[in-house]
Amino acid sequence: MIQQWYKLNQENSANQHRGMDIVRIGVALIILMHPLHGYTHLANIPKFGEFLTELGYPFGTTLAWLVLLVQTASSLSLLTNRFVVPACLGHIIVVCFGLLHVHSQYGWYVVGPGQGGMEWGFILLTSLLGVMWAYWPQQYKKDK
Repeated sequence: MIQQWYKLNQENSANQHRGMDIVRIGVALIILMHPLHGYTHLANIPKFGEFLTELGYPFGTTLAWLVLLVQTASSLSLLTNRFVVPACLGHIIVVCFGLLHVHSQYGWYVVGPGQGGMEWGFILLTSLLGVMWAYWPQQYKKDK
């Protein structure tokens, strides 16, 4: 069996789908921790809203709630394997804004040479893009 690992195996699509399921569920659980933390620390939501308002976004507190709801709905969609592409898009938008407004100022590394950087967000983004790509509707051409 180990001698076969280096070969391209296109007949093993069941394992590929299971592998993508692991990524889909893992990313959903990781991101779901953010809104769950928000719901258990409701006093922080207005502070997050103030932060968004300071960045120039209108209706900061409403937007903060929208972020929590998008993260919750998108994570639950990924966990239930429903509306996967829109769920990935919702997460991608939130993660990109987090990278831009929060993590970019700390550089690349999350731990090690730096702290709080973009490294982990980039891993989430690439995972979400991979899941979205795997679930993107295929257009099949009919033979004439």
